Amino acid sequence: MNQQQLGPNLTFFDLQPPTTDMLAEVSESLRAPTPTLHPKFFYDETGSSLFDRITRTPEYYPTRTEASLLHRYAGEIHSRLDGIHTIAEPGAGSCEKVRVLLDAWQPTHYMPLEISRECLLGASRRLADDFPRIHISAVCADYCQAMAMPEGLQQPGRLVFFPGSTIGNFEPTQRAAFLRGLRELAGPGGSLLIGADLQKPCEQLHAAYNDAGGLTAAFNLNALHHLNRELDCGFDTDTMRHLAFYNSAQNRIEMHLECLQDQHIQLGKNSLTLSAGTRIHTENSYKFTVEGFSAELVAAGFTPSACWTDSDSLFSLHLACA
Repeated sequence: MNQQQLGPNLTFFDLQPPTTDMLAEVSESLRAPTPTLHPKFFYDETGSSLFDRITRTPEYYPTRTEASLLHRYAGEIHSRLDGIHTIAEPGAGSCEKVRVLLDAWQPTHYMPLEISRECLLGASRRLADDFPRIHISAVCADYCQAMAMPEGLQQPGRLVFFPGSTIGNFEPTQRAAFLRGLRELAGPGGSLLIGADLQKPCEQLHAAYNDAGGLTAAFNLNALHHLNRELDCGFDTDTMRHLAFYNSAQNRIEMHLECLQDQHIQLGKNSLTLSAGTRIHTENSYKFTVEGFSAELVAAGFTPSACWTDSDSLFSLHLACA
């Protein structure tokens, strides 16, 4: 672990997360009987900008609904936390959502955990400037490393903050394991504050992932632009289309990219043809009930403490004790 003091209230810890072989990973997933791409390939600079714009569309309710819940209930949430001085946020990204809590609570310590070194450094520097009384321990790590923190970063009674219903992107078995990991990260006497998107009419969900402005379609297709740039795959993106629909049997939104004609692509020295009609599965977003998600928290070893939802029951915030 490398440690650098980047400012009076900013320490950077580099756990040197393992790099993956992008070509090998993409080759394996696209050659599978059901071709897939990991959602991480959405997020180059263009994809991150597109997603930020998506969160502000009229159709996409989760971001603004969760933000409203955090603003409205920050005081009540804080009153239920006993002796919490550290907020830890795995997958912190731009660290924007946590600002509501930092403003309202002024904790002693904030620990963003993020695999993207550049993203983490930029976001943590901005936070350190904006919150000079809060010490920022920025940790560059992947999820597995984050769940087993080095001794120097272990503090009792952390609040783990995991917003955005990102938990819905995990498959059920992966989700159960990840929730157990969040309990380890919280530690004895710690807590978890987590967002979970709720089940609702199919029409409303369909609109949220098929916005009229076509931003979600562009975001989905950007994964192919990303691969073309990094691996020179040669996807013809003009003959691919975005598909997003609600799978009611699985209680999840599925996103796919469908080939409108044969796609002849290069994967390093090897070629691959994806026939017209082939769908590349790019993301799932599971939707929950309050009762069902609370049961998953219990199965992971948490004790649910409170839950807040908006008046339209679109989104939920869960507080649970480790």
